[in-house]
Parts: sequence; structure tokens; C-alpha cells
Amino acid sequence: MKLTVFASGSSGNCLLLSGGGADILIDAGISARRISDMLGDCSLTFQDITGVLITHEHSDHISGLAGLARRCGAEIFAPRTVAARLRGMLPQLDERLRVIPVGEDFRLSRLTIRAFHTPHDTDESVGYRVEGDGTFAIATDMGCVTEEVRKNLRGADTVLIEANHDEEMLRYGRYPIFLKRRILSERGHLSNENCAALARELAENGTSTIILGHLSRENNTPDTAMRAVGRAIAGTEARLLCAPPFGALEVKVEKRCLA
Repeated sequence: MKLTVFASGSSGNCLLLSGGGADILIDAGISARRISDMLGDCSLTFQDITGVLITHEHSDHISGLAGLARRCGAEIFAPRTVAARLRGMLPQLDERLRVIPVGEDFRLSRLTIRAFHTPHDTDESVGYRVEGDGTFAIATDMGCVTEEVRKNLRGADTVLIEANHDEEMLRYGRYPIFLKRRILSERGHLSNENCAALARELAENGTSTIILGHLSRENNTPDTAMRAVGRAIAGTEARLLCAPPFGALEVKVEKRCLA
């Protein structure tokens, strides 16, 4: 499989996963025009998309969904509560929405996909685990790491996990108190330190590539996040990457070769 991150951050999130006879988008938090341009860089068009997976209804994950739906005929997959929110926000999507059960596998072409809950400040938010000739998992927008998250990330070859903020930058930054409390809560966003602990656990349980995503523009930097997580996984065989807020990051998702 091949992963191409189109955008990851508080300004928008969208990625492409290709393999097993499928080309899947996860979230559509950037404009349809940008998605189209980046698909073109991958020698694809909207007509090639097999399905669109939505994690939750916050604008940085769905702001381009209406425009995408006008140009792309693919079905849109979301868990029940997220699908209900999407129907209310974008009623034109109703016939295209497919409700998926959380915690149960379903298939798109030759890929096996499972949604799992992430603790965030909305009624429902999920990550995804996708299995083909490699295994990819994504979990962002979570204030803490639950056992459900750990179970679904553990053993994946490539993971994209949230390193949203540096706690000191957030606490002493210019955000209002209510927003700082929201971000720091167990239904907010994951700090570099908590991401580092999760990354270490994953690196010790078979993950070969860890991608840091959903970094805050105000309360983090790629260098800060990479240093914090890099220290935690030092001595393991995992490689560490950082997804850009704009511009593509391409990663081959493949099983680790054991000596």
C-alpha cells in the first residue's frame, strides 16, 4: 500500500491510501480543488476514488466534503453518529452516506477496514485501521490514549498519530483559558509527551514507521514534536516522520522485514 498525506493539522486534514485495488480518501478537510490537484500529482482523478472515510464532523476534517461530493461519485463512510451529523450539515449527501459499525471489519475491494473510537469533544470520533499487503492505522483528535486506541494501533506497520501541542507552549501561549482547558482535557488533543509514550509502545510492538500529525500551528513546531518523540523511540528500529500541514508526504506501507 501507499500512503500520501495531503494535509494534516488544525487547518485541514486529508490523506490518500492506495492499495488492494482501492484508492481511499480519509477525511476531506481541504478544498476539493486542492484534493483534485494532489490526486493529479498521484496520476488519479476523483473518478478513481473507491470511498471516502470520515473520522468526525469538525470543519478541519470535512470542509471540502461538499465540493468533493459534487465532483466525486464515491460512497462516503462514517460511523452512525457522525453520519447523522453529516446528514444534518450536508443533506445532499444522504444517499451517498454509508453507516459503518465501529469495532467491526468491512471491506473495500481487497482492503479490510475497521473504525475505532477516539476520545474527542464531539459525540463520536473515530480512527481507522486498514489492512492490505501492509497495515496502516490513523488516530488523531484524541485527548488521551485509551485501550481501544492502543488495541487498534498496536502491530500496524505504519501509523499516523497526533502530536498536537507542546504543553508548555500551550499553557503560556495566547489562547484563552477555556480553549487551553479544552485542548488539555481527556477529550481534547494529544500532547507531544503523551504521543511520545504511545510511539514508544508502538515501536516496541512491530510498528516500523510512525508519522506525527495534526500539529498545532500556534502551540507546536515540527522540530519540537520530532525531538520529543524521537527521544522516546531512540534505540528502536522505527523511523519517525512528520506530516506537513500543506504539501504531500508519501510513505510506502509495508511489513517490516525480519532478519
